[in-house]
Amino acid sequence: QVQLVESGGGLVQAGGSLRLSCTASGSIFSINAMGWYRQAPGKQRELVARITSGGSTNYADSMKGRFTISRDNANNTVYLQMNSLKPEDTAVYYCNALITTIAAGYQYLYWGQGTQVTVSS
Repeated sequence: QVQLVESGGGLVQAGGSLRLSCTASGSIFSINAMGWYRQAPGKQRELVARITSGGSTNYADSMKGRFTISRDNANNTVYLQMNSLKPEDTAVYYCNALITTIAAGYQYLYWGQGTQVTVSS
């Protein structure tokens, strides 16, 4: 069993910052890429940022320069530092991770339950 648990969401004023965390736990053999997605009401889920096990990153264009993804491999945790937040950043933020479990021996994409981020104007 593998779980991804997010934390750090909340309500913030426009221009403010939040830091999201997501920790994977369970029978993990290895973790490849980890990422953050978001879904606003009435919209499709979209990529925010992702990071490989080696630390290579990529971002959605609208997040470049404002958001920073990082990870702590020793603690199976990925972070998303969000600065200069805008009302249009309001969404449920989900983390995911490509994880090889001890039992399965192959990669599978796991998702967290999501954390709400609300940016007021």
